[in-house]
Amino acid sequence: MYIIVDDRESVANSYITGLVREGVSSIGFSSGEFWDWLQSASEADLEAVDAFLLGDVDARGSIPRAVRKRSSAPIIALSGLKMLKNTLELFEAGVDDVVHVPIHLREILARTAAIARRRMGDSPRPCETRIQVFFNGRDPEIGGHALTLPRRELRILEYMVGNHGKWITKTQIFNAVYGIFESTYDESVIESHVSKLRKKLRDRLGFDAIVARRYVGYRLDIPVSETIDEPIGELQDVGILLNRSHSSPAAYSAS
Repeated sequence: MYIIVDDRESVANSYITGLVREGVSSIGFSSGEFWDWLQSASEADLEAVDAFLLGDVDARGSIPRAVRKRSSAPIIALSGLKMLKNTLELFEAGVDDVVHVPIHLREILARTAAIARRRMGDSPRPCETRIQVFFNGRDPEIGGHALTLPRRELRILEYMVGNHGKWITKTQIFNAVYGIFESTYDESVIESHVSKLRKKLRDRLGFDAIVARRYVGYRLDIPVSETIDEPIGELQDVGILLNRSHSSPAAYSAS
């Protein structure tokens, strides 16, 4: 989920609309609303945030430091001023990146993924991957071949890749896909999405990549024996790869 902070409601709404088209949940706040939300947000809500987009707001210099006290999610400043002084001030305030508007939302998604990848460290090698997932709306690839997914299944796969080998709950997935403020849908919708995604991955990989355990949740698990040795070529976009260094022990039997 993306949090857009901008005192111009029309601007925030345009970003929300664009992100929804990309299958990414988001919500916009004015600066005053954001301060209130940040102080009262639970840890679970903050963990569901992929990035904060900081637009035209009052006290923009103090917001990044306040956010960093509660969240490690990337903070990307949206600037309409192509001035070195303004850019340096934003970085000094604590943002992770500065982009100049107008900008395509897929570039923002890619920049967010790049920041996350740098924080992960120990970048994986393409020759040790089976699944390649991009975070800019592009279809994922398995063995070098594209796998077309509906946007919500794609978002679930992206979230699972970012938490590869970890158990994640239905609530966590729901918050990542639909957002923490969604009230139209019930969490049970995630079971259907995961079931469909699991089957598609099984058909392409030949094994269950998603492990399910009742009362625990789901885990994306790519065993070491299922990696391939042939390089899949140079990366053409920002992505996160699953590799031997991120592999987990053999999966438990699915429930």
